[in-house]
Order: sequence, then structure tokens, then C-alpha cells
Amino acid sequence: MKKLLLATAAAAVCATGALAEVKVGMITTLSGGGAGLGIDVRDGFMLAIAQSGRDDIEVVIEDDQRKPDIAVQLADKMIQSEKVDVLTGIIWSNLAMAVVPSATAQGKFYLSPNAGPSALAGKGCHQNYFNVAWQNDNLHEAAGAHSNTAGYKNSFIMAPNYPAGQDALTGYKRMYEGELAGEVFTKLGQTDYAAEIAQIRASGADSVYFFLPGGMGISFLKQYADSGVDIPVVGPAFSFDQGILQAVGDAAMGVVNTSQWNKDLDNPTNAAFVESFQAEYGRLPSLYASQGFDTANLLISALEKAAPADADAFREALRAADFDSTRGDFAFGPNHHPVQTIYAREVIKEGDVFTNKIIGAALENHSDAYAADCKM
Repeated sequence: MKKLLLATAAAAVCATGALAEVKVGMITTLSGGGAGLGIDVRDGFMLAIAQSGRDDIEVVIEDDQRKPDIAVQLADKMIQSEKVDVLTGIIWSNLAMAVVPSATAQGKFYLSPNAGPSALAGKGCHQNYFNVAWQNDNLHEAAGAHSNTAGYKNSFIMAPNYPAGQDALTGYKRMYEGELAGEVFTKLGQTDYAAEIAQIRASGADSVYFFLPGGMGISFLKQYADSGVDIPVVGPAFSFDQGILQAVGDAAMGVVNTSQWNKDLDNPTNAAFVESFQAEYGRLPSLYASQGFDTANLLISALEKAAPADADAFREALRAADFDSTRGDFAFGPNHHPVQTIYAREVIKEGDVFTNKIIGAALENHSDAYAADCKM
């Protein structure tokens, strides 16, 4: 099983090798920048499939290379040739926008383990689209609320110029009550932040809020620490998650970030997940791994009640969300996005390992701002 779980792109895996009755197409990022995010989603998802003991779920895994055109080609192949019942796996919102509307229009179910663009939460919602992670704005809204609590009055905010980056700054500003010392959109995939750090230095800001997932966040934090700028930073979990912290190192110590999950959430499902993931893969799980795990368990819970071929019954089974989440209580709002508590976490060091600990709730039982525009 471990060999299957660690399969590279273009792998087709079945939980026990038996003839599958349900076929899942996973399109995720397994190479290049951001590969760690897709690998964690994949590994969390496949761990849940293995633990379920089911022999009727086949998962076809492909690498989108973080390219929208590749993702579209893979989705077309999975729908038309592979005849998948359910799609999942996409990390990046621009890829989700390229794939999800077409997939759902063709009658396929899409379960998002990560990307939650606002366009798919409001007017562009669909009855076959379920987001198991968040709506993109949510963690940023929580960061804005935390900045108010921390007493910040003049934030400099920054994110990449793509749908999730735009949603990030919109979300922060929705909750943040102070002034803005600056607002900058960077290039997606950018690695040199000298110009932006110079702007921050000259801005008069009392805080910096940034959303730079994957390698972008690693580059920025290292350069920021080396610059000598002494302005506190706040971020969402994406820039301070388990897979990133070891690369960032001491530059991340003490930084507060926001997340709907952490390894120290006190519930039996999460404790078992953290232990089993670490035993299977030899590393602590990340936020993305927890989302992959929850997505698979949502799918499994629905399959216990109905098959995707019975679309109405399967949809209702998904909507019920009758599974034990790593987050504890889990429920969907009317637009099939989670209603959940989002926490403030602080970066700490346990022995030689950088990680996070929860310091409190930033937003409780929080839903997204776009549900009212969803007419399902």
C-alpha cells in the first residue's frame, strides 16, 4: 500500500486492487513549485482510503504541473476516457476556475480539498460542487479579526495577483478595521521580494499581512528576516504550514497565522490522524494533508448511503457531511462551503521541529460572505 500511496503522477491506484465501483479522478500539483501542497493532499486522501478498508474505490492520480491548460486536458481525459464519477485534488484557484465549471456542467461531482475561489461560492455555485477546505477569503478574514485584537492600526498587505490572492486581500480588508499603509499584488511564483520589502520599510506600517503560499512564502520570509525590517507579520496558514516551516526556520518563530486546523486540535479523529499520518509517511501532517483526509472521508461517508450514479441521493449524502472530521464539528453552508471555527496559531519549536500551536479562536462558526448570492 505504501508504494501505491507514494505513486508518482499518472498513477492509477485502487485501495486493494479489486474491481472498482467508484472511480475518482485526482488532479493535483506533484511537481515544480507548490508540489508539496499537492503531495500532502494526495497522501492525506489516500491514507483515508486505505484506512476505510474499501475495495470499491479507484483513484486515478495526475500531475497538473500548476498549469491551467494541463489541468483542463487532464480533466477532459478523466471525464471522457477514464469515466470518473468524482473529481478532486486541485490546489490552485486559477486551475479550479479552469476545471470545475466544465466538470460540474457535465454532471460530475467535484470535491475541493483546497481551492475555494469566490466565483464558485456565490453566483457561480453549483449543486455538484462541494468545498471541504474553506472559501478563499475565510482564513484572511480571521487574520483581519486577529489584527484588530492585536491592536494593529496600519497594515501593509500583499498577495499574488491571481484569484486566491485577490480573495485573500478582500477577506483581510473585510474584517480589518484599521488603515492600510500599502496594498501590493505580486507576480504568481515570484521569488525576489527586494522591491516589496523596500516599500514595506518606507510605508510606516505597524504590521504586515501577506499571503504567499508554497515557495513564495519561503522566499519572502527569508528575505524579510535578512532585511532587518522589524515590523511584525501576520499570515494565513498557507504561508506557515508544516511543510513550509522547516525551510523557513527561525524567521517564522512567533508569527501568528490563521487556520481552521492544527495538529493539536483536541478531538479523537484528529489525534488518530496525526499519529497514523506520521507513522505512514515519517513526517507531521500539514493543513493540506488534513484537508485531503477529510475530503476522502466525506466521499466515503456519502458512498455508504448512495452511489454517484444516483446523483440526487449522492448529493444529499454529501450535503449531510456525516463523517468525523479532523476539525471536530463539520457542516456545509447553503453553498456547499464549510461553516467552521478558524483559529489563531503561533509558530513554535518542538525540539528540532518548527510547528504551530493554537492560541485561540479568531472567528467561531464562521461562514463565507458569498453564500447569499448562491441560488441552488
